[in-house]
Amino acid sequence: MSTTQPDPVYGHENESTVEPDGGTPRGRVGTIVWGLMIIALAALIAISQLGIITLNGTYVLVGLMIGAGAALVIGGIISARKRDNGTTTGKS
Repeated sequence: MSTTQPDPVYGHENESTVEPDGGTPRGRVGTIVWGLMIIALAALIAISQLGIITLNGTYVLVGLMIGAGAALVIGGIISARKRDNGTTTGKS
């Protein structure tokens, strides 16, 4: 019976959610962005149903997609920069 742990698979979900220094796990950018997008859409639907404002569905969806796309790209860049600042082990 082997007691060694297998090497983590590249792209495995636990790999990107744990701090490089072994600290507490952090949220994934994609999960946070999509969650905020759903909350924003729900809020807009609720406001529209109350009759406070009238919304054009096409414009709302285009705006949400542009905002979500920008947030995902910016979050990915920030995450990659933080990951690159860690110490290297010299392995390739």
